[in-house]
Amino acid sequence: MSQPDTAVRARALVKTYGQTRALDGVDLDIPAGHVLGLLGPNGAGKTTTVRILTTLLRPDSGEAWVAGHNVLTDRDAVRREIGLSGQYAAVDENLTGYENLYMVGRLYGRRRAAARARARELLARFQLEEAADRPAKGYSGGMRRRLDLAGALVGEPAVVVLDEPTTGLDPAGRLDTWAVIKELAQDGAAVLLTTQYLEEADQLADTIVVIDKGRVIARGTADELKAQTGGERLELVVASAHDLPVTLRVLREVGSSEPTGDEHTRRAGILVDTGPKALIEALRRLDAEHVTVQDVGLHRPTLDDVFLSLTGHGATETEGAAK
Repeated sequence: MSQPDTAVRARALVKTYGQTRALDGVDLDIPAGHVLGLLGPNGAGKTTTVRILTTLLRPDSGEAWVAGHNVLTDRDAVRREIGLSGQYAAVDENLTGYENLYMVGRLYGRRRAAARARARELLARFQLEEAADRPAKGYSGGMRRRLDLAGALVGEPAVVVLDEPTTGLDPAGRLDTWAVIKELAQDGAAVLLTTQYLEEADQLADTIVVIDKGRVIARGTADELKAQTGGERLELVVASAHDLPVTLRVLREVGSSEPTGDEHTRRAGILVDTGPKALIEALRRLDAEHVTVQDVGLHRPTLDDVFLSLTGHGATETEGAAK
């Protein structure tokens, strides 16, 4: 690994499962103190990438280094440098929250007093102090998720890998977790964050890599990716969900992408190249169709628009069998 400030470096990672090519030449770089958001729909290859970088899976070809150590030839050294929080909380349900973190500290080789102190520190950081001495089997899903994330930080790792860390958390828990991730980067850790929450990537990631069908199809900051999409997003809310089909047809006629619609919120949107002209034309046509519009606006493209533009589907749609 030639760049000492690059905490994670992957080159040409390939992994196949039968006829499915889960990874097809993935390259990644994560500097220290940097959050990289790895985005893609289910089956894009995000979790396969995580498993390779954390030594849980060997690639068919390609190379990767974590904290200067080769993931194929120096696996024990890699494991000493990383903290991993996977998609599902990995906690011992028969132990208390405190005992879970104390155990991890001892497994990392900390002395008893240091392991106790670190466990109490993390319980406070993740607002689990009141439940610290209760068995984890009585925790809610969100509490288990926070305990699992705390466990990933016991060893004060140089590289933190978070595979969809806020899945199952309520809004308050998600915001608390965002604050922790920002602190990790400020303290110098490199963070690899996989997520399907586009707002999460927008808020946290210094760089975003979009992966689809095992290939990196775009990379850059959130603003750079949005700029690549071009134009603006026209969004409107109609009075009745029954009017959505005709609304989508009209938007398709005036826009530059495939429109999206939500019956529950009665909201529809589309990317447009002509801005106000497209808005005026859409309203004129909807009025001719006797569709009542309750709200309308032009906005910058979202990361979901980036997905639609690059892949033809949204970020939460399933694509393929491999993760």
